[in-house]
Amino acid sequence: MDISADQMRVALLSLIAFVVSVSVHEFGHAFVADRLGDRIPRMQGRLTLSPLAHIDPIGTILMPLLGALAPGQFPLLAWGKPVQTNPNNYTRALSPRTGHLLVSIAGPIMNLLLALVVSVVFVALGKAGVLSPSLASAMIRYLLALNIALLFFNLIPVPPLDGGAILGVVLPESLQFINQFLRRYGMFVLFLTGTVRIFMRPATQLTEAWALALLRLVGVGAGAGA
Repeated sequence: MDISADQMRVALLSLIAFVVSVSVHEFGHAFVADRLGDRIPRMQGRLTLSPLAHIDPIGTILMPLLGALAPGQFPLLAWGKPVQTNPNNYTRALSPRTGHLLVSIAGPIMNLLLALVVSVVFVALGKAGVLSPSLASAMIRYLLALNIALLFFNLIPVPPLDGGAILGVVLPESLQFINQFLRRYGMFVLFLTGTVRIFMRPATQLTEAWALALLRLVGVGAGAGA
């Protein structure tokens, strides 16, 4: 497989953005679990934004690199090191199910917050006159689009995604068999049938609208988001 310098640059930028985004995501889980009284993430060193605490060598490094260097030849699957929590340790002010719901949704919310932070920086640089089309394109492609994609992907109601955990919390006991089925076969159905594209279509549409609004706000050419 011949790899050009441009491919390597894109792969490294994609990898850096993914590592940062996954670290923020997993920190969100750890932070909320800790605030609810579960000290397991703190004891395991997960209450930090340092990527070293959250990366999985295969899921966070190898798979994203293969996906970026050889698109179409390797599945676009990537993940961070899951944060371990015990709902029984959460504050008694909340039920374990409610606490688990809050911890599960914290990761996607952190990706949304990071997308908002990127947007603020984007606008600040644009207003300061130092946002070149290439920098605008990089920020949109590697941080804004990625975090919106992670937000929507992780909310898909299929275990082991955060959306699967949320589904397990909101389903009544009489319907828990749905979550059990999805735990066994959900990911296969999601990717083998192409259903994942349906769930991710709103993410693409939101990214395009969001990026266009930012570009218009700072006066950078629309081609910067390509």
